[in-house]
Amino acid sequence: MGSALHQHINKFINLNKDEQEILASFLQFISVKKKGFLLEQGQTCRSNYFVVKGCLRLYFIDLKGTKQTTQFAIENWWITDLTSFLFQEQSEFYIQAAESTEVIAIENHHYDEMFHKLPKLERYFRLILQKNHQASQRRIKFLYSQTAEERYRNFNRLFPEFVQRVPQYMLASYLGFTPEFLSKIRAKK
Repeated sequence: MGSALHQHINKFINLNKDEQEILASFLQFISVKKKGFLLEQGQTCRSNYFVVKGCLRLYFIDLKGTKQTTQFAIENWWITDLTSFLFQEQSEFYIQAAESTEVIAIENHHYDEMFHKLPKLERYFRLILQKNHQASQRRIKFLYSQTAEERYRNFNRLFPEFVQRVPQYMLASYLGFTPEFLSKIRAKK
């Protein structure tokens, strides 16, 4: 399972065998069943999760009681509630498995020691965070500048694997409309 993470890291930086062994000492392997939680609102997010297999989603519950999905993560993607993770405060989000999922977790309290022993990883995580921030900005732009149908078509074009894997109600939540509206868009095909 750790080899998937090593392969991903090596796309950005190179870790030799000794460095990989040091990194392995900070990793925790976790399996979560479909609909299981890695984080619930009110808990403190203690880990950053790398998806080895499966699919996770990050969501919150709005004032109307509706689940609003803000992020998905499939194989080779990271997911966390960054604010709760960095500042070790209560989370306003949930991290739930959309499928049975296997992750590699790195706990918050290991980061300083890990970066001290493996300074190259700071560059890796900076690059990952930049990609994540770019994706978030693009998503916000799409939510405000495209019609619901355009958002679906664009998302389907960019991430066809999600459309097949993620339940319709989760996809609709992520794209900012109801599952019924998503059914209508799909029926137009």
